[in-house]
Amino acid sequence: MAQVSIARHGAVAVVQINEPPVNALSKAVREGLISAMRELAQDQAVTAIVLSGGAGRFIAGADLREMSLPPDAPFLPDVVAAIEAMTKPVVAAIDGAALGGGLEIALACDLRLGSPGATLGLTETRLGIIPGAGGTQRLPRLVGVGQAMTLIAEGRVMAANEARDLGILDEVIEADLLAVAVSRAPGTAKRPVSALPVPARDTVAEDAASEKALKGAKGVPAIAEALRVVRAAGEMDFGEGLALERASFLGLRESEEAKALRHLFLAAREAGKVPGLAGATARPVVRAAVIGAGTMGAGIAVALADSGWPVALIERDDAAATAGLARVRGTYEKQVQSGRLSGDDAAAKLCRVSATADWAALMEADLVIEAAFEDLEVKRSIFRRLDGAAKPGAVLASNTSYLDIDAIATVTSRPRDVVGLHFFSPANVMKLLEIVRAAHTAPDVLATALAVAKRLGKQPIVAGNCDGFIGNRIYAVYRRHAEYLVEDGAAPQEVDAALEAYGFAMGVFAVSDMSGLDIAYAMRQRREARRDPRERYVVIPDRLCEAGRLGRKTGAGWYAYDATGRKIVDTATEKLISEAREAKGIVPRLLSPEQIQRRLLAVMANEGAKALAEGVALRASDIDLTFVNGYGFPRLKGGPMFAADQIGLAQVLAEVEAAYASGGAGSEPAPLLIELVRRGGSFAGWRG
Repeated sequence: MAQVSIARHGAVAVVQINEPPVNALSKAVREGLISAMRELAQDQAVTAIVLSGGAGRFIAGADLREMSLPPDAPFLPDVVAAIEAMTKPVVAAIDGAALGGGLEIALACDLRLGSPGATLGLTETRLGIIPGAGGTQRLPRLVGVGQAMTLIAEGRVMAANEARDLGILDEVIEADLLAVAVSRAPGTAKRPVSALPVPARDTVAEDAASEKALKGAKGVPAIAEALRVVRAAGEMDFGEGLALERASFLGLRESEEAKALRHLFLAAREAGKVPGLAGATARPVVRAAVIGAGTMGAGIAVALADSGWPVALIERDDAAATAGLARVRGTYEKQVQSGRLSGDDAAAKLCRVSATADWAALMEADLVIEAAFEDLEVKRSIFRRLDGAAKPGAVLASNTSYLDIDAIATVTSRPRDVVGLHFFSPANVMKLLEIVRAAHTAPDVLATALAVAKRLGKQPIVAGNCDGFIGNRIYAVYRRHAEYLVEDGAAPQEVDAALEAYGFAMGVFAVSDMSGLDIAYAMRQRREARRDPRERYVVIPDRLCEAGRLGRKTGAGWYAYDATGRKIVDTATEKLISEAREAKGIVPRLLSPEQIQRRLLAVMANEGAKALAEGVALRASDIDLTFVNGYGFPRLKGGPMFAADQIGLAQVLAEVEAAYASGGAGSEPAPLLIELVRRGGSFAGWRG
């Protein structure tokens, strides 16, 4: 089937886009639309046109893969201009997503009808660009400059009724959308949005919208540009506004930030494509259970309840179960107090969670998630007990950060049912969910884990089984080299400041204090017997833990904290660092922020290369998604592997070799990195 087809219904021609799965505006679609408009302009038997994406669809935006290629005509503004220039009325029948360029095309039509399931939005700022085919100039003519600033800066996706109430959709059609559009088309008047006047300006509302948008921009240059160009819609004529928009769009399109955001968008699409799942069907999950009602277990229970599942929280005794339910209740109470949730909604969600010490509740669960203390024997004892407590066919998941999933699975009689589900704290908020495939995990169990992640609204990343999986494995190397930098002369606050300047929300030492230094300490103790003696070891974090300085929860860690929780540089930490340097005869040296950034990025990418070569990570972009969604890596940098490609792998390898000289065993340059440099390749282009 052609990407764009024409079907005639008497005097009405239906132009349909056929580019599954989402009708992206590929070159073939753009050519097809222009060709259809030219043909129908000459067809005297056609008096009106309906533009449709087919059942359940419209146009979901640009083909982002083409954005990484040299620009190729026809361009989207040409398509929009061709539609608006038609002397015959054009009706948009929106039965699905009209996003980005899809909405810009709809705005060129004379009438916009939507089904109740239609969604609309100019979402380009999410990708580091602005609408480039008239969206910044047409939308203000329908909703006003201030409202357009908000919608475009937020990249908001609107449901059909909201779009209608704002005047973007003319009507929401409950009946057969296409049939209604065909019947309405002949009586539709030509009404180009570009010819409409901009509604009366409200400069106070515009300034408020601008201030709010800039506050939430998080460094995305496209936000400020969008505000500037939308405001221009009320200050210049339509043609001048279009020219300004296009110049801004083209400049942003080639920016490093836009490339990084496009990379992450496409990476998210790829992450769900997992080898070995062809034909696998997810098992039905009607009820869930969580074993362990501490901070993590309670958070997982909230995430499940938020997604509509009844959840049984299982604890060792009634007192612990009651405390766990109180944690869940407290989470919802905070959401009500902050205005994020109504009291009725909170009560409805809380009703989905029950807490008990009776393991008989597990017999009803289709999904059991163990969220006990991070100790292998504790988890193995739970899974031994699950053999008799969980019903046949239930998916048995362990929420572990580091531990060997195979060692956990082998104590059961059904290792095929076992999978790792590594949530990040707070589990009901954090986007990332690492799904760990054990040696015997059945395909339908892995498919179930992916389906659960989707319903939870998480970004799933499938990882192989190793110490720390993808995220914590690489993060451990990152943290270790940050400690080397401190021992070599950088203060913890200097390392953190360099990372924050790069774009991290928090530096590595502030994060350690927040999560608790005892977690990494326990991991180091587990590794002690098998640690290579040639690996450089920094005792400073051990000494902090041994002194009871476990981070924020004890009021001191790498930093001290006052009664308000404010971070303070601590002389006690400085003394420990100085003593550690003296014990090794290290003369501290000055390290610039750039040196710190280069070193830590290089070792992350190097360990990522090892994870790729071992099959722990399926693709480099999965590593990027892991760090952006779970570890605060700046989105505008695209993740550690993408950032390494942008720097150039030869430079990264040189930095890794210096890191190896400093860190010893465990810091060796990855063979894959060496090979890619030799071949002039990239992580993005690597296929295992």
